Amino acid sequence: MSERPENDGPEGPDGRNDRGPDPLAQFDEIVEEETSRDPDLAVIEAGSRTLRTQAGPPQGDVIPARPADPEVDKALREVEAELAGRWGETRLEPSTVRIEALMDVLGQPQRAYPAIHVTGTNGKTSTARMIEALLATFELRTGRYTSPHVQSVTERISLDGGPVSAERFIETYRDIQPYVEMVDASQEHRLSFFEVLTGMAYAAFADAPVDVAVVEVGMGGTWDATNVIDGQVAVVTPIALDHTDRLGDTPGTIAGEKAGIVKQGATVVLAQQPVDAAQVMLKRAAEMDATVAREGMEFGVVSREVAVGGQLLTLRGLGGEYPGVFLPLHGAHMAHNAVVALAAVEAFFGVGSQHARTLDLETVRAAFASVFSPGRLEVVRRSPTVILDAAHNPSGAQAAAAAVGEAFGFSRLVGVVGTSGDKDVKGFLEAFEPIFAEVVVTRNSTHRAMDVDELAAIAVEVFGEERVQVEPRLDDALEAAITLAEEESEFAGGGVLVTGSVITVGEARLLLGRA
Repeated sequence: MSERPENDGPEGPDGRNDRGPDPLAQFDEIVEEETSRDPDLAVIEAGSRTLRTQAGPPQGDVIPARPADPEVDKALREVEAELAGRWGETRLEPSTVRIEALMDVLGQPQRAYPAIHVTGTNGKTSTARMIEALLATFELRTGRYTSPHVQSVTERISLDGGPVSAERFIETYRDIQPYVEMVDASQEHRLSFFEVLTGMAYAAFADAPVDVAVVEVGMGGTWDATNVIDGQVAVVTPIALDHTDRLGDTPGTIAGEKAGIVKQGATVVLAQQPVDAAQVMLKRAAEMDATVAREGMEFGVVSREVAVGGQLLTLRGLGGEYPGVFLPLHGAHMAHNAVVALAAVEAFFGVGSQHARTLDLETVRAAFASVFSPGRLEVVRRSPTVILDAAHNPSGAQAAAAAVGEAFGFSRLVGVVGTSGDKDVKGFLEAFEPIFAEVVVTRNSTHRAMDVDELAAIAVEVFGEERVQVEPRLDDALEAAITLAEEESEFAGGGVLVTGSVITVGEARLLLGRA
């Protein structure tokens, strides 16, 4: 081990788009403004782009920068400071009492539009993005609420595929602030950071107004703040062990928490699950008189072929087959996310229950071809190839490792790993051991990052001392890994995979100049 010195149906109403372009933020902003947010509640929110075919060409990957107007920037910083003064996402109380009180005084804005509610352990944000892309390509105005954020808190609330502007974010916060304070005064504990943001998202969607909201849970389901919404479609991505201290230590126990998003008469779109998790979900569906669509039964991936820049799929939805679907994302897990998203949108449009027909094939193809999921086997550099993947638990690492082996022909792959301290780090590293020639261990800027020496000790146990290098600074770790990959020579196929945490990936993304 070595260490260097530190240096309405498919034909919905016309959509609207009021988003303006936002430039790339500077890396220093992340380090300087890191708060107590939990970076592992969901996958990377490094940015998004407008996917609606009627709204002009895609805008590209967007990460909001600080507002250029000094007065707006000052106002946003004041809002950020007020939000940061509340309970962070790492401090949770299993209750929806406070968020329900806020919805009451706001006039129940979450009931102003239909919703698709997404829970699960891995793949939530990628699936939510695909659902959003499909709905938007069918000309519905979408609102999407996801977490965490990489740099700007405004990334969490999106309209038409793009983060709300700083001005709109500030306005929304100030509009609901008196009601937030009213609820604060009436409760034993003040509303948390996540609860206030959830209230803001629901209010912003009602104000827009949106035709449909795509809402990702923060954690679990039953007591998650988002669960005051009644999703007519409940999506459950694969359940695995994560946040076991809060959700339970078996897939079945965790499923019991996540099953709370299934509401009376809803349609449940169930990805492939461990047996005990599936049993829990099916029992909940029966109790709520919900209709269930199961991957592998009512829908599924018929075939998939590796293609340049992604994969070519034939998907079987609730209404029939969709051949020739190009998905610009790598890995079998992304193909499964895609078919879950397709079934969710079909269910939203009544396909499979009210009528037996497929959605328009060309529209479905166009939607999936436009999907972008930052930080998911995302190539950000060539010569050598540098890939970012936000896997942060063993099941996510296994999926990423399999996808890398399938989609990339590396002769030597170097890992850059920076994890959080509350994860199954050994299991995570063991998943990558077969494909990493060497691993450079490091840390990101958050207080929850695992101590680099502790991480190194586990890495040595998994990889052996000769395959582990320690670089406490992420920029040094990237440089070291690229140097190791280049030792294979320019044309020998060396590569680098940065992984371990959504924040590690987000910071590496900015350091590498991804725009």
